[in-house]
Amino acid sequence: MAEKKILITGAGGMLAQDLVATLQTSCAVIPRSEYDLDICNREAVHDTICSVQPDAVINCAAFTQVDECETEKDKAFAVNAGGVKNLALACHHAACRLFHISTDYVFDGTKGKPYAESDEPHPLSVYGQSKLEGERYIRDILQHYVIVRSLWLYGRGGGNFVSTIIRLAGEHTEIKVVNDQKGCPTWTLHLSQAIRALLDIDAQGIYHIANQGSCTWYEYACKIVERAGGGATVTPITSAQINRPAPRPAYSVLDCSRFTRETGMALKPWDIALEEYLKSSI
Repeated sequence: MAEKKILITGAGGMLAQDLVATLQTSCAVIPRSEYDLDICNREAVHDTICSVQPDAVINCAAFTQVDECETEKDKAFAVNAGGVKNLALACHHAACRLFHISTDYVFDGTKGKPYAESDEPHPLSVYGQSKLEGERYIRDILQHYVIVRSLWLYGRGGGNFVSTIIRLAGEHTEIKVVNDQKGCPTWTLHLSQAIRALLDIDAQGIYHIANQGSCTWYEYACKIVERAGGGATVTPITSAQINRPAPRPAYSVLDCSRFTRETGMALKPWDIALEEYLKSSI
């Protein structure tokens, strides 16, 4: 049986780098960074996918600077919605599956218990709105697709909350971190392994995937400082005290039971995953 051919867009990003490493042991992986393939260029997307003829495209390309999306709305929708539409159209033409990485920001955070795939989205920010529109293009255009919603990603391939807290802990005696937003820290290595599991089955539709458990950003920062060292004190503050341009969902824990039910796989608890990551990175 021939190995699957997988085209990964946005291949310079943190998740994509782990995806390439995870998949290339069993698949023929064709990585395309934003410099190799601009997903906003419809013709380039069409030509690339028709030329490569992949079994699946995994889209990791996105404009993820949440606060910048508020002031660069056109760019946010061009990449996170229009670019995704281009990929969906090309995948439809080439008869290949599209795996798309989406976000918890499609929800408003008012539910108070973990969000299931069937819950109605209601994004608060331009980033969330643009990502939701991208999801809708996929669902309108394609029959065979997978949308993976995840959140609070960290990994070795790029800047993230973990590396930021470690740096700040070495530079300051006090770090102030919000304590009124709750979510699921997720290691990109584990998310990549989960996506590989979806590739191995006839997955279809939307899946929520994250490391198990939940915490606030403050609790997350405390655990990082505790495990990684550093003499800084972590102080809890409110989101209102920071007053960032983009509103964040206060509660965006994801219910990942569908993924576990269909693959037989569950990601490790977030604190155990964090400890493993820190041991492997420091």
